[in-house]
Amino acid sequence: MSASGPLAGLRVLEIAGVGPGPHCAMLLADMGADVLRIDRVRARYRVHARTDLLNRGRRSAAFDLKQPRAVEAVLALAERADVLLEGFRPGVMERLGLGPEPVLARNPKLVYARLTGWGQEGPLARAAGHDLNYLALTGALHAIGPASGPPVPPLNLAGDFGGGALYAAFGILAALFERGTSGKGQVVDAAMVDGAASLMTFVQGLLAAGWWRDEREANLIDGGAPFYRCYETRDGRWVALGAIEPEFYDAFLKLTGLDGEALPKRMDRSRWPELAERFRRLFLTKTREEWCALLEGTDACFAPVLTLEEAPAYPHMAARGALAASHGIHQSGPAPRFSRTPGALSRPPPAPGEDTRDALAGWGLDGEEIDTLIATGAALQAAPPEE
Repeated sequence: MSASGPLAGLRVLEIAGVGPGPHCAMLLADMGADVLRIDRVRARYRVHARTDLLNRGRRSAAFDLKQPRAVEAVLALAERADVLLEGFRPGVMERLGLGPEPVLARNPKLVYARLTGWGQEGPLARAAGHDLNYLALTGALHAIGPASGPPVPPLNLAGDFGGGALYAAFGILAALFERGTSGKGQVVDAAMVDGAASLMTFVQGLLAAGWWRDEREANLIDGGAPFYRCYETRDGRWVALGAIEPEFYDAFLKLTGLDGEALPKRMDRSRWPELAERFRRLFLTKTREEWCALLEGTDACFAPVLTLEEAPAYPHMAARGALAASHGIHQSGPAPRFSRTPGALSRPPPAPGEDTRDALAGWGLDGEEIDTLIATGAALQAAPPEE
């Protein structure tokens, strides 16, 4: 199948990991890159392969990297790659013999992308961690949640995927652009803690200007403002109100009939609890669908809070195909979109080693060497998963 997307022709060697690394590789594959995932012969974290959506759009070859023959094969693949992406703790790739020094010696034009939680340097660089830990050190976690309760984990969107996968992809593309001038590759050190801190730049500026209180549920966009939070409806569902600007706030009041009431001033923080209580009682008078009929598509900045199962069929989401069915599963499509070279969901997630023989041949390895790798157990040709 020919690749579709602005990155068609780019070759990416992904050393298999979990979470943000696969998500970064998925983004590149969605945009047309030829991503070859190097899995373990005995893969960890097994779920049904076809539902492991972060692995979509690419082929998988499985190696036993404890065997020198397998390491040599990966080095040979790196010679043919534009990008190598890995997400291990510092030192792991070096111990495997696949660190930046030997790889770049074989391919000086390679962009070697390293995606970790804490980064390659610093006191915590070799410590274990997860999204929640990285957010904790940036101030982001402190800012999310109710004033009367603990900080709330924002899934793993802000650390793993926002601060990690997206910044790694951005770093890879920046390094590739620079290579067009210098002709040289380089190492990209993408740390989730760095990316999450970068995502907080807007709030850091508000804090410096005195417009942000360093406490939860006390600000315009953290649930403190009555006009920027979620409210329960009569049927036990929820809606999201985001009427921050005065004109949008006025539109909300007019559409709901509240413009005739003597309400507290919009930016009187001392009376926000009173205003929030009035809005709470208002939203309990109608069902979610009744509120949609009144407010959706207006300048009130309103939206229903959809469940994961509801979202794909919602009219706007369905019209854009943002969560369309592909290979039998509703999932996100390639983003962003391009006018001439659109990305595509080219293939379902592979089982580890499902494509070993074909992928290695497609990347130019000798057929006899491929046979030897498989015969000696240095590589595995796995069967497709049962549907």
